[in-house]
Amino acid sequence: MSKTVHIGSARQFNSLIQSSTIVVTDFYADWCGPCKQIAPVYEQLSAQLSRPNKITFAKVNTDQQKEVAQKYGVTALPTFIIFKNQQIVQTIKGGNPKELQAVVKKLSAEADSNGLDGFGDSSTSGATWIAASLPKGYTNITDQVDVRGLDLLNSDSQYGNARTLFDSSKPSALEDGKGKGRASEGEGGSDWVESDTDEQLMLFAPFMSTLKVHTLQITSLPPKDDDDAPMRPKTIHIYTNRAHVLGFDEAEDLTATQSITLGPRDWDEKTGTAKIELRFVKFQQVTSLVIFVVDGEGSSDKVRIDRLRIVGETGEKRDGKIEKIGDNS
Repeated sequence: MSKTVHIGSARQFNSLIQSSTIVVTDFYADWCGPCKQIAPVYEQLSAQLSRPNKITFAKVNTDQQKEVAQKYGVTALPTFIIFKNQQIVQTIKGGNPKELQAVVKKLSAEADSNGLDGFGDSSTSGATWIAASLPKGYTNITDQVDVRGLDLLNSDSQYGNARTLFDSSKPSALEDGKGKGRASEGEGGSDWVESDTDEQLMLFAPFMSTLKVHTLQITSLPPKDDDDAPMRPKTIHIYTNRAHVLGFDEAEDLTATQSITLGPRDWDEKTGTAKIELRFVKFQQVTSLVIFVVDGEGSSDKVRIDRLRIVGETGEKRDGKIEKIGDNS
């Protein structure tokens, strides 16, 4: 009997990637010749490597489950997407059995050597670090940020830049436990951002696809033993679907899509992260966000942000039909 899970709805698929540590997913269609050719290889891997709630193999018929295929940007068949702790860690396009076998068996071997309970920790696996649990039915969609279009106003050049905020790594300040962190090897001096002339920051983040944004996670880790430490953000205005970054005066004259005031209790003591649940109905067709940090909690004239994570659902990337990859003979 096959151990492969055949997906019948978007809800079933969301539930599966939440319940199983690793999910290997075959996006296929009945008319796709290369899909049929690699199907026996996929079934063999499923039979050999499947483990309940640990490693699961799934199949998604893209003609019947268009919502799922669209959500993950599937435009070629077959496409294999591998999830680990709800994050996409590998995408394989085309019916190359050797490539598929190598990737899947490597993941399985890593799971055996690391122990599945701790498998997928971003500090060792290369997956995107995320501080807080994800709301049911939603995923970390930070990878949809188009880093080429990022813009950050009033940031101190001695520290990190806009890309630093979306870096996939765990903040270095969490490693030393004191919030000091370490210098970065890339552009900028550290792996966090600090404001420059005052406590305000203005971030423009465009997306590669249309998003439904449910939650923002903001991590801020000022040093605990420094009287001159920067502040955590307090008042934040969020604007949607702007074509470019807003000027500070311009933002003050506009009505924000949502405004938030954070207090000390909103910040998780262990991770220095605040979860901002958005008014979901107002964040349904989002192509960009402008995040305006108006002020901070305290008396300093600086604000610090280490990481930003975006949680929600992805939508269409672009119009176009799904195509097969490979020989159909």
